[in-house]
Amino acid sequence: MTLKLKVGKKGYIILPKAVREAVGIEEGDEVIVEIRDGILLKPVRKFDEKKLREALKKHAERIRGISEIVEPKPGDL
Repeated sequence: MTLKLKVGKKGYIILPKAVREAVGIEEGDEVIVEIRDGILLKPVRKFDEKKLREALKKHAERIRGISEIVEPKPGDL
């Protein structure tokens, strides 16, 4: 999708609804601005901290379970 947008007062650019929906940008979200051969805007990806903590906890439990299986106990060798 390529669009021509107008820069308003104070340098504001309004992203049309179709653009915001296409990349999942909502009011209050942050974007990263990169200057290359032009200007590149990339949304900062959001994550749910609670879900991330739960996933990390499950992963740590799996790793502990694997290490208990793999590590020989004293006298096993």
